[in-house]
Amino acid sequence: MATKDVILSLRTKNGLSQDELAEKVFITRQAVSRWENGETVPNPDTLKLLSALFDVSINTLLGAPRKLICQCCGMPLEDSLLSREPDGSFNEDYCKWCYADGQFAYQDLQTLTDFLVEHMSNENWSAEQARAYFEAQLPQLQHWREKKEE
Repeated sequence: MATKDVILSLRTKNGLSQDELAEKVFITRQAVSRWENGETVPNPDTLKLLSALFDVSINTLLGAPRKLICQCCGMPLEDSLLSREPDGSFNEDYCKWCYADGQFAYQDLQTLTDFLVEHMSNENWSAEQARAYFEAQLPQLQHWREKKEE
């Protein structure tokens, strides 16, 4: 879905007129009209305000152009699974189980790997296969690459 359609859908779903939306994000009604006609897109600061107002990620507002995955555990992400910062804003890099309120749940790769192997292995995917997969994949994620550099 294009940004123009997402904004129009969220605005109408929330029962807001263009004037009311404009007032809430400190812009003109004409700017809202230009977004909904696809002439322009909101600037980064306004995207943050819209994200907070509609409780959706900026990625969603932009029509989900990026396939998000948690940069700690590798889980595919959608808005309901995104972590939040202490101020309540979305953090599009992590799932809500790996990172919440400014804190990481897993302090080391081994603890996360052990947890994932315990919960993800089954009759079709042995613990050994799961461990080999996670030990190969997790270190490639941003969070673990940065921790390794520290």
